[in-house]
Amino acid sequence: MTTVSRADSFNIAAAQYAANRPSYPPALLEAVEEAAGRPLAGARVADVGAGTGISTALLHARGARVVAVEPGEGMALEFRQTLPAVPIVRGDGNALPLVDASLDLLTYAQSWHWTEPARSAPEAMRVLRPGGALALWWNTVALDVPWIAAQHERIARHVGVETGARQRPDEARATELSGLTALPGRGEVTLRHVRWSRHVPLDTHLANIGSHSAFLVLEEGDAQAFLTEERARVGELFPDGTVEETYVVELLVAIRT
Repeated sequence: MTTVSRADSFNIAAAQYAANRPSYPPALLEAVEEAAGRPLAGARVADVGAGTGISTALLHARGARVVAVEPGEGMALEFRQTLPAVPIVRGDGNALPLVDASLDLLTYAQSWHWTEPARSAPEAMRVLRPGGALALWWNTVALDVPWIAAQHERIARHVGVETGARQRPDEARATELSGLTALPGRGEVTLRHVRWSRHVPLDTHLANIGSHSAFLVLEEGDAQAFLTEERARVGELFPDGTVEETYVVELLVAIRT
């Protein structure tokens, strides 16, 4: 095992992350607008844990006045190459480098779980204006697709993590898991699920797996051995070399009162 932490591991693989990670469907941004009660166009938005800018680019394209917040140097460098016209500041969700009541929307795409909710949740309420919204979302694999569920189990065994329950949490449980249950200043919380798919080359599918933190901290030979075996398994399922990946985006939106 290397000495690189999971939180820091993305910085050494920023280009791989940018090239192979899935984006998000237009329906997700529409769900954010509906839950937040306002359009993204013209909204003052901060995208925290922006990484290489996958979600920031989508927010910017819909007309949001967005600033990115990213703690990692490698990710920030990749972001600047991809989105040179979008401002980015170094920082994290536990101590946001943003002024009080300055935002209409605060977003965390695949990044809220890297924060400490006891600190990041009050910080979110601090920087949101009254009526502003905190939006958290994650691309999760669709475990009702048999081959995806089987691969999910293999990955979990290889990296030594528990797969957990397959039933998705309801609104109350999702709020509890996110650390928002007892947050002062929080109003209504909305949970949405957005299902979507993408078709990618087998190489992209495997590189996406390898870009996850649990793989990035493995010894290189260990990770490559698994991916080589996975290439053979998935190649049998998709002999034309194009893999259909199916995701369910879990979206949680909390309104500041």
